[in-house]
Amino acid sequence: MTDKDLLLKPVRPVRNLAEEVVKRITAEISTGRIIAGAKLPTEYELMSAMGVSRTVVREAIAALKTEGLVTTRQGAGAFVAADASRVPFRINPEELSTVETILEVMELRLAVEVEAAALAAERSGAKHHTYIRKAVQDMGTALKRGEPAIDEDFAFHQAIAAATGNSRFGQFLMFLGQQLIPRQSIRTQIIFGDNAVEYLQRILAEHHRIADAIIEGDAAEARRAMRVHLTKSIQRYRGVMAQAK
Repeated sequence: MTDKDLLLKPVRPVRNLAEEVVKRITAEISTGRIIAGAKLPTEYELMSAMGVSRTVVREAIAALKTEGLVTTRQGAGAFVAADASRVPFRINPEELSTVETILEVMELRLAVEVEAAALAAERSGAKHHTYIRKAVQDMGTALKRGEPAIDEDFAFHQAIAAATGNSRFGQFLMFLGQQLIPRQSIRTQIIFGDNAVEYLQRILAEHHRIADAIIEGDAAEARRAMRVHLTKSIQRYRGVMAQAK
């Protein structure tokens, strides 16, 4: 079986056929089976071999162009981009369904948000303080209603990012989205059982400590409080992972 045969085979019915086509072509490119500059099969070849519609193929090619993996030439077709190896960084929310992947994202957050908290303490003003304090208060209110306070938690971290005065921090959090809150991906009640309420109250207290440090302009304490908050969360979920083994 040739490399082209490996690519040109029927796609199994899935919820999103275009995504399946994207994954298959991406795999062929990333493994080098389709080299940079190579011409992709025609729309008709892809449609016939994979058993999908022209709309699905065009949607997949458009997505690959957005990813920087494919370029198109008028009347010539689609080609693997010369710099296809430089795939943009992505975190697929669908992958954030296990404790292992959540821990990976939390360690990434640890490397970014600890310093963000310190910068917020050094640079923020009264307006930012209002947003940060409100986010903590809203979180407490949501918890009293028996809600997981995911939106409020995310708003808190967004407020800190905005308070750094560096828009890249906010863009990073928006990129991650609400998936950066672990309990968005794995239900807290399932993980912590009867201790879920106690767990959420500890989280709230940690948020209060971070907010207080930032509002007081104490960069060292803000850095320390954010590190403690994220490190404790990592430890909690590592404990859950260990129990599951």
